[in-house]
Parts: sequence; structure tokens; C-alpha cells
Amino acid sequence: MGTARLREEDQKDSQKRTRPRGKTPQVGRKSMCGVVRPRHPHRGSSLDELLDSEGVRAQFETVAIKEVIAWQVVQAMKGRKLTKAGMAELMGTSRAQLDRLLDPQRDVTLSTLSRAATALGRQLRVTLL
Repeated sequence: MGTARLREEDQKDSQKRTRPRGKTPQVGRKSMCGVVRPRHPHRGSSLDELLDSEGVRAQFETVAIKEVIAWQVVQAMKGRKLTKAGMAELMGTSRAQLDRLLDPQRDVTLSTLSRAATALGRQLRVTLL
């Protein structure tokens, strides 16, 4: 009995629809009920364009670069089978300083990066584009 009542309510609701099921109104055009739906401002744009329009592209790029550097340091440490304590000792610094180097949310100095590169037998190259 409850099922029939639910089905009856569904039939009543379906008769109230303003558009046929399965058809969606085109964005940026008048829908069947006369409402104009604006086009989404970022649809079809690239991620770079979205980040530029929000004014955060430089911040995201900075964090991404830091993440890559941290990943490269960790991979080199694994290759040489170095612990964080061992790496910090080779750098002549504390483990806390090394943790700051590996945290992409923190700022790091070029001298710290240079010491890390030297400790790993690598070179540090910085390029302005």
C-alpha cells in the first residue's frame, strides 16, 4: 500500500515538470522556463588561466618548485642511504633545519640548498627565466 502511494506521488510530480526528462537546457541560453543561465567563467580555460584570474599562480608555482626540490633531496638521501640525522650532520646543521628544507610550505635560503646539494654530492643550479 505504501509503495502505490509513493508511485502515485511520483506520477503527480512528473506531471509538474517544466521540461522533458533527459534534456538539459544549454548553458548561456534561455531554458524552457525562460531563465537565462550564465556560462561558467572558467569552463574551457586552462589551469594557468584559472590561477592567473584568481591571482594565486605565483604562490602555487613556488610551492610546486619547493615540493620538487624536497623530493629530489629525499630521493638522493635514499640513494645514499642517509637518515635525516646523518644528512643534517653532513650539512653541518640540525635535523630541525633539514625538516624545514623538506617542508614545501616553509621558506629556505640558497645557502641551505647549497649545503644540502654539497652533502649529497650534487650541484645547485638556479636559473631566472
